[in-house]
Formats: sequence, structure tokens, C-alpha cells
Amino acid sequence: MSPRLPYPFLKWQAIALLMLNRRDAALRCFAAMLVSRPGDRYALASQAHVLAQQGRMKDALAAQERLVREGQAPLAADWFNLGYLLEELGHPERAEQALRRALEIDPKMDRAWYGLALVLIQARRYDEAVVALRKNTELQPMSPFGWYQLARVHVDRHEPEEAVKIIRHLHGFEPKVAAQLERETGLRASPST
Repeated sequence: MSPRLPYPFLKWQAIALLMLNRRDAALRCFAAMLVSRPGDRYALASQAHVLAQQGRMKDALAAQERLVREGQAPLAADWFNLGYLLEELGHPERAEQALRRALEIDPKMDRAWYGLALVLIQARRYDEAVVALRKNTELQPMSPFGWYQLARVHVDRHEPEEAVKIIRHLHGFEPKVAAQLERETGLRASPST
């Protein structure tokens, strides 16, 4: 791939290659784009995304770290993706830092609150996880994921009555998740009327 091709052509070519599922060729386009525009956020983010799709998580992490280090004005999503990759690769402390940075940029990023909660749960920092999950469920009240994790944390904190309230709440819009929690925890909650 010639880095001398015009940037717009390389970008178009990369998009077309991705549509044809030719990820390696698209990665070569992104590399050429970065020669002509070092620190280009589109090329860096796309490169990291494609590498992650290929399961090349360490390479994806390196590309994502480059994005937040060299990219023009990294976005909350860039930091979130970095946190996700760090957590996937077993670096929870660094993942927490990246997710907190994402939340500094965008305090309403519900998925960053959820990701942060998962890292905190892994570290058994349940009180902090409850705060993060409450924020997540406030921002995404109809998503069962935050509610599920919040109920699990309440069980881990020996607060079954709080978990039962959440199970009851879930019966109203996600009965399968409520039933799963009942099976997993042994707690029973009749649907609210």
C-alpha cells in the first residue's frame, strides 16, 4: 500500500475493504493513512477496532494506547475502548484509570459506568461498584445488565432485601433476567403490581 496515495482515497479504500471483509488489507490502508497524517483519530481508532475484531488484543491495545496518547483530542469513547481492552487483557487497575478518564470527559457515558462497575466488582470494591451501577441504571433504566450486576453485588454484600427489590423491578420489564437471578441467588420476588 503506497502511503503516497491521497488520504481520502485511502480512507475510501479502507471502508470498501472492510465491507468485503478484507481486514488485513484495510489495516494496510490505515497504516498508510497514518504515514500521511500521524495521530489521525479515524485511522488510529479504526486500526484498533479491526485488530480487536481479529482477536489481536495486544496489538489492538497498542493501537488504542497510541490513539489516546497521540490522537487529536481523544474522546470519551477512546478512553472507554482502552479501558475495555485493558480489562480484557487482565489489567484491571489501568482499566479503572481509563474508564474514569472516559467519565471525566463524559459523565453520562452509561457503558463506562458499567465497565467501571465490573472492574470494581472484580476488585471486590462493592461499595464503589454500587455507586457506579446506580449511575449506570439511572442512565439506562431499561437495560437489564446494570440491574443484574447491582442485584449480584447486593447479594455479595449480604443485602438480600435490596436484591429482591431489584428482582421485583426486573419482573416488570425483563422477566427472564429476573428468573435467572432467582435461580442463581435462591431469592424469590413476586412481580410488582
